[in-house]
Amino acid sequence: MTSRVHDLPLGGVALAVLAVAAAGRVDIPIPGSPVPQSLQTLAVVVVGGALGMRWGGVALLAYLALGALGLPVFAGGAAGASHLIGPTAGYLVGFVVAAAGVGAYGDRAGWSRLGSALLVLVLAHGAILLLGWTRLSASLGAGQAWAVGVGPFWFGGIAKSLVGAALLVWTPLGADAAAPGRDGDASR
Repeated sequence: MTSRVHDLPLGGVALAVLAVAAAGRVDIPIPGSPVPQSLQTLAVVVVGGALGMRWGGVALLAYLALGALGLPVFAGGAAGASHLIGPTAGYLVGFVVAAAGVGAYGDRAGWSRLGSALLVLVLAHGAILLLGWTRLSASLGAGQAWAVGVGPFWFGGIAKSLVGAALLVWTPLGADAAAPGRDGDASR
């Protein structure tokens, strides 16, 4: 019997939603930007790596649904469906894409090499920023959206990618990735 989070999909999803919501409470306002620097993207990529593509994606969809229904799970304790169409909507969609993408990599290759893990997590942070920039551009224009919605977040994204890669490679969170049954099937 193992104690891996992804062995209990619903429990893993609930823990993942709580982790992302809690990480959103650790945020730093960025002057002139509607987007705070938070630990949410670290939680998002680690959730994807720990739960895999299917359950990591489900966890972030559940997170978005709970936030839209009014639970204070978004950065700084924000809530409401307006966040799914407002200036930060692209980042929120990016959370689902990033978690599923990181999970897909972990499902296929596992988490044994720090360099590969770091690259995957940097790309995931890049996807979040790109999707965020795309939505933010609609209201601010491309240049201003880049200046306030992407530029200030690169260093933090790289730092969080390094921490996340270390967690996935050197702790049980990434153990057994690419193992049969990881996606929660009953074949184990």
